[in-house]
Amino acid sequence: MILDTLGMFDAAAAFPEQLARALDVSRVALENASLPAHDDIANIVLLGAGAAGQAGAIVLEAVGPTISVPIVVHRGYGVPNFADASTLVIALSFDGDTTETFEAAQNARADGASVVCVSGGGALHGWAKSNGLIHLPVTLDVPVERAALGALSIPVLLLLERLGFYLGAEAWIELAIAQSTVRRNELIAEDNIARRLARRLGRTFPIIYGGNGPGGVAADCWKSQFNLNAKVAAFSNQVPELTHDEIAGWGQDGDVTRQVFQVFLLRHDFEHPQVASRLVEVEEVLVEVVGAVHVVNAAGEGLLAQIFDLELLGQFVSLHAAVEQGVDPGPVPVVAEIASRVADA
Repeated sequence: MILDTLGMFDAAAAFPEQLARALDVSRVALENASLPAHDDIANIVLLGAGAAGQAGAIVLEAVGPTISVPIVVHRGYGVPNFADASTLVIALSFDGDTTETFEAAQNARADGASVVCVSGGGALHGWAKSNGLIHLPVTLDVPVERAALGALSIPVLLLLERLGFYLGAEAWIELAIAQSTVRRNELIAEDNIARRLARRLGRTFPIIYGGNGPGGVAADCWKSQFNLNAKVAAFSNQVPELTHDEIAGWGQDGDVTRQVFQVFLLRHDFEHPQVASRLVEVEEVLVEVVGAVHVVNAAGEGLLAQIFDLELLGQFVSLHAAVEQGVDPGPVPVVAEIASRVADA
């Protein structure tokens, strides 16, 4: 019997429906919203920590190739020094009570920036309401924040479309929903790739590498899901950066690393040609020094669909890894304990 007290497997299986609900709710929320003018926005800052920060990174990679202004993700306290009246700041928080994000949003408003809040309620929602700011709701029908990457990112993507910065967002989201449905149906079958990968991983440690952009953000998501769901140490990086430094760390202790690590290479259709070539070379180096190299290919039409496709697959691999570890994927007491200690300090 699988130990899953918070229903993490069910939440992952409902990911396509999460995307669809987020799209519907965001349409309604933005219908009569008084948005800043496109030409008044010189740069965009996405605020978020944890899964909300990952959602910001997903947005960044989805819109990055076409957006006409600088856009950055800020995951800590404070706000970038360049934020001013020409900055659009979008604050993301699943429950609305993330201290880093709430403080940063307040600082951004004090600096004169336009602030939009995206949350499931909490302090961020109350503050937005009391200050007449736009608030886009996050549906809270998932057990924990890390299962809500779709609910967190879809409102931002639709907002950017309405502002003229991400044309065709609704069409790209619909394609992502379609591919997520296909992938989900594969992953809930008795014999599926996620379960096979988790069993092959066993009790070794996962290292996740991805090609630039979508592969990199997906690798970070996989790492976090392994940490939080399977309660195992995991590490991520991306090409080309790792071919300038980290790759040199492999090979000196192959007799040890072959017993300890396995590598997942996340591939997608939007890799720069040089990145694709470097990933092949990385694989050739690693097969000699780790227990196994697993190449995972994204599917779907469009950049956003492939990002979510890899992210959903990572959710299921980490959940099956939790089964292999014999742990409950839902509760993460150490995270809450650290937050409590800091709050009490």
